[in-house]
Amino acid sequence: MVGDKIICEDIIQNVFLKLFENLNGLKNKNSVGYWLFKTSRNEVFAFFRNKKVRVDQHNHESIENVNAKVALNVESDLELKEMKEIILSELNLLPVEQKDVYLLKEYGGLSYKEIASVLEIEEELVKSRLYKTRQKLIKRISKIIL
Repeated sequence: MVGDKIICEDIIQNVFLKLFENLNGLKNKNSVGYWLFKTSRNEVFAFFRNKKVRVDQHNHESIENVNAKVALNVESDLELKEMKEIILSELNLLPVEQKDVYLLKEYGGLSYKEIASVLEIEEELVKSRLYKTRQKLIKRISKIIL
């Protein structure tokens, strides 16, 4: 998201330092994953605020960063890679709120309730944003493919 590996490593280091400092204050040790996500997200936003840098919505992460199962067939692997590139490029054109919900659900595997907790929004709003994001992606991708 920040587009620079060194800055990303600095942000990760800051997040884990904060985790170490606040570990005793965590009430539920099972929620460390949520805490890490939320703190990471806040650190990235703080980076952009402090540097007055805007997110380049047209620059998406390389597809190699997305965890995917390696296909045995080269042709299907290429098709899968192309489809992920299309999805990520279209996803980067959407508002951050919709993008966050989609990534947490589809790539993070979180439930609606977990997403609502992490983003501090209502569960119904999570469902609504996810539905709208999926509809937009379907509409945009169908224009590209067809």
